[in-house]
Amino acid sequence: MSGTRTIEGIAAVIDIDNLDTDQIMPKQFLRGIDKSGLDKGLLWDLRFDGAGSPRPDFVLNRPEWAQTRILIGGANFGCGSSREHAVWGLQQFGIGAVIAPGFGEIFQSNAVNNGLLALALAPQEVRALVAEAARSSAPLRVSVDLGDLTVRTPESCFAFHLAARHRQMLQEGIDMIGATLKLQQEIAAFAERHWAARPWLRDVGRRVRQRLDQTGAAATNDEIIARSER
Repeated sequence: MSGTRTIEGIAAVIDIDNLDTDQIMPKQFLRGIDKSGLDKGLLWDLRFDGAGSPRPDFVLNRPEWAQTRILIGGANFGCGSSREHAVWGLQQFGIGAVIAPGFGEIFQSNAVNNGLLALALAPQEVRALVAEAARSSAPLRVSVDLGDLTVRTPESCFAFHLAARHRQMLQEGIDMIGATLKLQQEIAAFAERHWAARPWLRDVGRRVRQRLDQTGAAATNDEIIARSER
């Protein structure tokens, strides 16, 4: 993962509500043991017909949108199964952000943990972006600033909310583990305060295990002595 402050580039509109993860990354592309090649399966049934030929009218197959960086989607984008491959496929295809009125909860979590921005705007703001894209004589260019939390186009500027932790993860290119490790000193200080206030709880699991082991060993010795006296 690499951090960034700004995600900008050509935006493609896929105005489909409830576009689920099976549509984003169909099951037949989940058979590999690594992440490679998932860009080929992205939105397969929308990009290709039954014979495997590209659909010329689909936006991502048109030459003008060959360098698409941002998707503008419909409500509940990424609903369905928890497959992380949907996020990986979008990233391998070159997508850095998806703008929609809302997202499937697991998809949104997978996205931020892999450095893909799942950006929620109000429905009327997303409709405004879709309308602007339709009016534009060339592919719409969108800029998303993680510093001031704004989405800008030639005609519009919308503010959005992003949790401070998620903002940090995207800007610094770290996942949830990395974000947690940055708090190591605070975690250690909390633990020391906790043990100082409740010393009887410290290492309680280990101490119980030791007592059980000692009790078991003593019982075994008693059995040996009893057998030898018979």
